[in-house]
Amino acid sequence: MKYSKLESWERFQKYYSEYPTIELALDVSRMNVDDTFFASMEPKMEKAFADMAALEKGAIANPDENRRVGHHWLRNPALAPTPEIRSEIEENTQRIKAFSVKVHNGEISGAGGNFKNFLLIGIGGSALGPQFVANALGDPRTDKLKPFFFDNTDPDGMNRVMATIGADLNRTLCIVISKSGGTKETRNGMLIARAAYENAHLDFGKHTVAVTMSGSELDKYSIKNNWLMRFPMWDWVGGRTSELSAVGLLPAALQGFDIAALIDGAQTCDKLTRIPDIKLNPADQLACTWFEPGNGKGNKNMVVLPHKDQLELFSKYLQQLVMESLGKELNLDKKTW
Repeated sequence: MKYSKLESWERFQKYYSEYPTIELALDVSRMNVDDTFFASMEPKMEKAFADMAALEKGAIANPDENRRVGHHWLRNPALAPTPEIRSEIEENTQRIKAFSVKVHNGEISGAGGNFKNFLLIGIGGSALGPQFVANALGDPRTDKLKPFFFDNTDPDGMNRVMATIGADLNRTLCIVISKSGGTKETRNGMLIARAAYENAHLDFGKHTVAVTMSGSELDKYSIKNNWLMRFPMWDWVGGRTSELSAVGLLPAALQGFDIAALIDGAQTCDKLTRIPDIKLNPADQLACTWFEPGNGKGNKNMVVLPHKDQLELFSKYLQQLVMESLGKELNLDKKTW
């Protein structure tokens, strides 16, 4: 719908919102929405909020596999449905901090001295989140460890990474991430990395840590081969929502980021996006606003164009993370998200 200049200004004043606690501004004034539309969406959003509240209390989200969805507990362990889960989350975060400190001060080091790089081997959610954070927040001038990634099985890509690391392989820490422990692409990347270390006469296990579920094939392999450390994943954390588990916190801490601040920031976002009022909730506004042009079926796609080089991975990560969540909350057909 086309609006006059006066109408556009009036709509901007009405449908522009700022959320200073998370440094976010949202303008939906140019979308074909109004107060009547938002009112019509309230029943759907009420159901979405009820479903979210049930999930946060530990409801089964995947009945076929009897799994809960608890990635929000990572951001606020006090919400965990049992004291055991809360304790596991908090203890794991402390282990990550302690391990990173030992790496930074040289208590844990490579054959060539203090670690100066890390090579993260994973695919999908096990790599995209860490890559996004590394690119968005990293600075080669101040990073404590320089990040490298094997995020697929392209031989040329892996060769370029290894060539860039070069003689510093003996000062490069490997992080192998696979929730199930059986992901073939990740295993192939791990085998390529292991061969490179062995060809350089380095003990791969003394340069490598695992992030995986307890008892997985990767977990067993890391124990058998005396890897430096193992960090857990849980069945209630999905790959695309694993950034604030060891999947994302470990590389972030090694790179030198304040992971406590990352968790606090995510918790602040959670609090804001749980407000059951469309006008006060940016996620609510965005979901409803995009529901309208998609006819409630996802008939149109959202394109995110970040105008900052460090956010080059933002659109891809956001698309996978947010649109899947919105699709589920609004009961869209899987093909649309």
